[in-house]
Amino acid sequence: MTVTHDVTNQAPPLLDFTAADEPALLAALRREGAGWGEREVAELGALAGSAAVQEQARWAEEQPPRLHTHDRYGHRVDEVEFHPAWHQLMTAAVANGLHAAPWADDRPGAHLVRAAKFYVWSQAEPGHGCPISMTYAAVPALRAAPELAAEYEPLLASRTYDFGLRAPLTKRGLIAGMSMTEKQGGSDVRTNTTRAVPAGDGSYRITGHKWFTSAPMSDVFLALAQTEEGPSCFLLPRVLPDGTRNGMRLMRLKDKLGNRSNASSEIEYEQAVAWPVGEPGRGVRTIVEMVNMTRLDCVLGSAAGMRAGLRQALHHTAHRRAFGRELDRQPLMRAVLADLAVESEAATLLAMRLAAAVDRSQAGDGQEAALRRLALAAGKYWVCKRGSTHAAEALECLGGNGYVEESGMPRLYREAPLLSIWEGSGNVAALDVLRALGREPAALDAYFAEVDAAAGADRRLDAAAAGLRTMLGELTDPERAQLMARSLAERMALVLQGALLVRHSHPAVADAFCASRLGGEWGHAFGTLPAGADLAAILGRARTGGDGA
Repeated sequence: MTVTHDVTNQAPPLLDFTAADEPALLAALRREGAGWGEREVAELGALAGSAAVQEQARWAEEQPPRLHTHDRYGHRVDEVEFHPAWHQLMTAAVANGLHAAPWADDRPGAHLVRAAKFYVWSQAEPGHGCPISMTYAAVPALRAAPELAAEYEPLLASRTYDFGLRAPLTKRGLIAGMSMTEKQGGSDVRTNTTRAVPAGDGSYRITGHKWFTSAPMSDVFLALAQTEEGPSCFLLPRVLPDGTRNGMRLMRLKDKLGNRSNASSEIEYEQAVAWPVGEPGRGVRTIVEMVNMTRLDCVLGSAAGMRAGLRQALHHTAHRRAFGRELDRQPLMRAVLADLAVESEAATLLAMRLAAAVDRSQAGDGQEAALRRLALAAGKYWVCKRGSTHAAEALECLGGNGYVEESGMPRLYREAPLLSIWEGSGNVAALDVLRALGREPAALDAYFAEVDAAAGADRRLDAAAAGLRTMLGELTDPERAQLMARSLAERMALVLQGALLVRHSHPAVADAFCASRLGGEWGHAFGTLPAGADLAAILGRARTGGDGA
């Protein structure tokens, strides 16, 4: 056979790296009193970058789940079949405590260590992170029903992944889901039409349609349904204690943008048995505890996607040559890569700070709880918004090579919008910032206490913080406040990111961020950092496994 060409000028496969080799991540663990988890995070990061796990991620994505509503004889089964690679990824995630394990761990920094693990592991394959995240988030909501929590929480925190439809309390470990959204309401869950009727024995019977229920093969769900008192929260198992299937019918799997590995479904409840969680009529308040925790994972997931995209861009441009030298040695490409690196580190630092606030608030620190309430809403809005833009630019660094599925970049690009939509799209998150300011005055004090810890270190940060205070003073009219909500959420997130970078990051990264994001020395696209930015130092910090420029 005639050889028509040799393959040249292509980057080698990016395999067997460690997703935890990132200065900002590891420093956050040490700084926040969670250094004991550094070895565990490093080990999981190495696993995430291994060739074996990369192959599992590929199979899970290329062989999506399949819905079986009936068996061959016509019996209703409502099962979703996953590729074995999905179960391998889930097994590793649960064994490493990425789900509800921190709630059973009294070591300081347990939630931060879990967040760091979720961050590095999500870079391997984000789809299975959805049920893992919901399991983590279910525990604080379930604690509104102490008797149920006593039974189910140990199994939710178990490090055994025990897949299969069996009565939950007979299993060695459980996965939890959330069932809120309906087609007529979306984020306005108070308009839900699903009904719950008392059965007379302490349980309820739920009937209705849910428009989005992710990971429908989870063992138990926290579901919202209307009672005489109003929207209420319930614990609903897939299988009843006697081993029979509950009345949860899987109508179809959504053909969605984003990952293909996870199953998102449309379901019908037909007299499904469920038990109340929290006070009747206060279900939204109860389940918001779950929402807040999954919002944290949205920020973590967006930051993880940025880091994964940056790694791919750095790797490709280090090996691809054009016009006589590697792409990453050319000034304009270096400017783009450095800008992506600054955005990535800012997202990572904010995500880790929010996770540390969870630990402290769980220990009874009221100021940290107030900070988390406000900063999480602003961070969810901004970091998740930036994820899509970052993914697009990182993909472009690979050119046509990034546009094909085999590169993995389209998967990052498809996934990024999910994290901005899930648990409240942009408007919902921005309005939640206003809600936190109105209902919890202590939250603003806690926010500025964090920002003011960096006061005097950078004139642009100081000016931005002063401008933010002026902006907050203009929120007197409710209509005007709504019109300003997105600008306010963006500014609050940027100022907080700037403060964290000034205090904890490399001076070159902090300077570039403050000059561009806060000082206005920036264009409307990545690659427009000011001319004086120390690109060599920024890129040296961003490169996996080394400090070279």
